[in-house]
Amino acid sequence: MKFGIDRLVSDAALRAPLQGRRVALVAHPASLTEDLTHSLDAIAACGDIKLTAAFGPQHGLRGDKQDNMVESPDFTDPRLQIPVFSLYGQVRRPSGQMMGTFDVVLFDLQDLGCRIYTFETTLLYMLEAAAKSGKEVWVLDRPNPAGRPVEGLALRAGWESFVGAGPMPMRPGLTLGELGHWFIEHYKLDVAYRVIAMEGYDPDAAPGYGWPLGERTWVNPSPNAANLWMARAYAGTVMLEGTTLSEGRGTTRPLELFGAPDINARAVVAEMRHLAPEWLEGCRLRDCFFEPTFHKHVKQLCSGVQIHTEYPGYGHAAFKPWRLQALAFKAIRRLYPDYVLWRDFPYEYEIGKLAIDVINGSPLLRQWVDDPAGTPRDLDAITVPDEDAWRAVRRPHLLY
Repeated sequence: MKFGIDRLVSDAALRAPLQGRRVALVAHPASLTEDLTHSLDAIAACGDIKLTAAFGPQHGLRGDKQDNMVESPDFTDPRLQIPVFSLYGQVRRPSGQMMGTFDVVLFDLQDLGCRIYTFETTLLYMLEAAAKSGKEVWVLDRPNPAGRPVEGLALRAGWESFVGAGPMPMRPGLTLGELGHWFIEHYKLDVAYRVIAMEGYDPDAAPGYGWPLGERTWVNPSPNAANLWMARAYAGTVMLEGTTLSEGRGTTRPLELFGAPDINARAVVAEMRHLAPEWLEGCRLRDCFFEPTFHKHVKQLCSGVQIHTEYPGYGHAAFKPWRLQALAFKAIRRLYPDYVLWRDFPYEYEIGKLAIDVINGSPLLRQWVDDPAGTPRDLDAITVPDEDAWRAVRRPHLLY
């Protein structure tokens, strides 16, 4: 398999349209070639490309910012002596001054295939800015490690945010290159856009189902995206950020597990199996204990559950991480009716809205969890139509 960056740096014909033009790069620590050269260095080494600027998304170009809502500054690359602009600092959208530093921007970010992952919104903001300023955007495409499955409620109108770029489900099942095509169509953007597609990419092929296991090294695209298994679970476990439950930050397996000091994880799993065993297919759940070294419930022993998708019998098509995590919330609500589950704090700079609602793009998931009469069938009744509609919407944009 060849990623977009590898094709670009190895094929002079692909680079030919960039000659004589100022080129910028959007990158993070996982923006690497197949031999683990950072894309910034690989592009700078191409004698026919004039690199004039770089951009870093959330967590920074260097990936040094550990938590959400920790901003990165602008700086000058000490070796290349080009400006590196932060798109998670003073601004989220590139300014006119930033856009004036290039003619074509290469967008080379490893995504996790989840609507809430802010790199997707950063792509939209760059496309919108490029449309206004007459600049060109190239996506150097990379795999979606969550693969093709679609899952989750679609974001509702009025709930757009930096973690909700548009009315798509939590798991859209697109690569960033494909998603860019949808953004352009949906928002009716007049922008020069090109995807340097991958070669040999098969998102339905076992065992990676979107990630080339055994071929490419996994490098964290953000500090807590530690492995493929996290990426598979993330469309569900990211909802934990809007709750009082630990998502495993401060452990070695963040966003693969959840828990708290005041729940009985074994009882929670038993209740989940009682309510909707069909929502737990494709993976294995293991009750466990963990003690976070930082973040929520720091230095407290938590009773928790780890979601396992790394074993040989993993069922990619059957695995439903969003429903699994929703079911965990429902089980906790049934076992502990007065449990303070929803965390009230500004989430990604959204004020006056509960974080769980910002994450889901509406209050519908929370309302279902809190409704004593709400059943799994009720959640499916509002979610399945969204998923079916999205599959039809995305079909024309599939490149692989």
